[in-house]
Amino acid sequence: GRTRGEGKAPLSPLTLNMGSDAKKKVTVSLLDYGAGNVRSVRNAITSCGYEIVDITHPSQIDDASVIIFPGVGSYHSAMDVLKREGYDDALRGYLAADRPYLGICLGMQTLFESSEETNEAGHVGDPLPGLGVIPGRVVKFDETKRSVPHIGWNGVVRLQDSPAMRYVSGASGESSGGGGEVYFVHSYYAPITSENEKWVLTRTTYEGQEYVSSVQRGNVCATQFHPEKSGAAGLNFIRGFLESVEDGTLSNTKPIPNNPDEHTQLVKRVVVALDVRSNDSGDLVVTKGDQYDVREKDEDAKTGRGGVRNLGKPVQLASRYYDEGADEIAFLNITSFRQGVIEDMPMLQVLEEASKCIFVPLTVGGGIRSYTDPESGKVYSALEVASRYFRAGADKVSIGSDAVYAAEEYYKNGKKQGGSSSIEAISQVYGVQAMVISIDPKRVYVNSPDDVDNKLHAVVELDESQKGPNGEKFCWYQCTVKGGRESRDICAVAVARAAEALGAGEIMLNCIDMDGQCKGFDHALMTAVSGAVTIPVIASSGAGRAGHFADVFRETSVQAALAAGMFHRKEVEISEVKRDMESNGIRARI
Repeated sequence: GRTRGEGKAPLSPLTLNMGSDAKKKVTVSLLDYGAGNVRSVRNAITSCGYEIVDITHPSQIDDASVIIFPGVGSYHSAMDVLKREGYDDALRGYLAADRPYLGICLGMQTLFESSEETNEAGHVGDPLPGLGVIPGRVVKFDETKRSVPHIGWNGVVRLQDSPAMRYVSGASGESSGGGGEVYFVHSYYAPITSENEKWVLTRTTYEGQEYVSSVQRGNVCATQFHPEKSGAAGLNFIRGFLESVEDGTLSNTKPIPNNPDEHTQLVKRVVVALDVRSNDSGDLVVTKGDQYDVREKDEDAKTGRGGVRNLGKPVQLASRYYDEGADEIAFLNITSFRQGVIEDMPMLQVLEEASKCIFVPLTVGGGIRSYTDPESGKVYSALEVASRYFRAGADKVSIGSDAVYAAEEYYKNGKKQGGSSSIEAISQVYGVQAMVISIDPKRVYVNSPDDVDNKLHAVVELDESQKGPNGEKFCWYQCTVKGGRESRDICAVAVARAAEALGAGEIMLNCIDMDGQCKGFDHALMTAVSGAVTIPVIASSGAGRAGHFADVFRETSVQAALAAGMFHRKEVEISEVKRDMESNGIRARI
């Protein structure tokens, strides 16, 4: 497939694990400043056969053979920690000496002179200074022209031939714009200028905007994309980089003529969701509901209720989907950690184990809120809970009920940010790209828009196939909380708009009416919400055949679509979905 084609010997994650041997001698010094999911970077490095030592003091920087800096979160948080801990000056000296370095995401952006990313108070002020190694300022994508953040799989066009790319597709210099996509998640980018063009290793196009997607000069290398989340292609990049450090060839780059007419494209994502909960025996299982009911219809004589549907073990299923080509995997804990969050070790272990063998983005949702431990009385903030998930291997966290409550408060306060919501707290530390809002609405049918008293409710006109039970031609989408068990007087469009204003970076848009029905996604809902926000929307609920993905991508502006049951039951393969998308002219990562 396109993402697994390499310039030399093709390498799978399994091959990489088997390749660790006594010849590996370089020890990687990892600069982990405590924000976001660095576990995946660790796992990617070790899967390539290398050992890691953590940098815990500035003095270790000068002693390092090679440094990898996986910057995750917000630019302000990253630079603040680097300065406070005294790493910034030590890093500048290391980089000035042309020592081997790989920066990832913020690890690349902090190399530039400054960034326009918001400061700690959430207000745009003077550009935040960076390490100043590369000329130029990091700026924000224009939301009026494209969805922001840029989330998903995109290609790269090479402007240099680098030994670090020795195992990656297009090793001779051709682009990967037509295959070999890598994973991006960012709201800010580095423009290509005459001052920094000699640094540019690859460039990428996001809906008309060209930008720097990786840099290299001498032994200093960095990527805007996440190689640790880019499947086999990303692992091969890390391996090629480290082998180039070992054999001393890393700096042997050659310029490649730039074809200005060559551009890349963001592909549509196929996301697999695993609804995880404890069954009646206490085992953590993947299940699937029918309009949010996860129990079998046949009742148990003792309990008077059906048993929880068991569709498999979470890590085993997720690993299968990674191997089959899932672009992202979402673990949704539908019991909402009712026994407590911090101490819910089984779910944390699921994440930890999954991140050892799955190198695409992982999202976790369920119970991410502030709560009081019933035994100790200690209060945990939503930020503390989210931090545990990130450290366990999550790339993004999803909030459901709490987002609805935050939206209600937002409108109550006259559309003003209160600063106290979990959305604001998490996004300010980890960046908006790590904050997903899961909305669970259901249709409320009406004969006319005039029948809706609350003017905040967005009324949607339905087609013939979606009319209500009494022939109603309109509806509004009422949000629910507590796993669909309680309805609130606020619509999905209003919650989405509020969530974006508060700092959400993506919307996972479900529909209770379509859940488990296998009749396709609710296009009216997807169109209404994606048209009201500038952040990406993931379509969820209703997929039952491969063509439903192409349908929702063709008829709405969602950037990703999610399914669960049809994949769990092996009724449809991920590859079948992607082939159907491609046959309908919709780019997929194959």
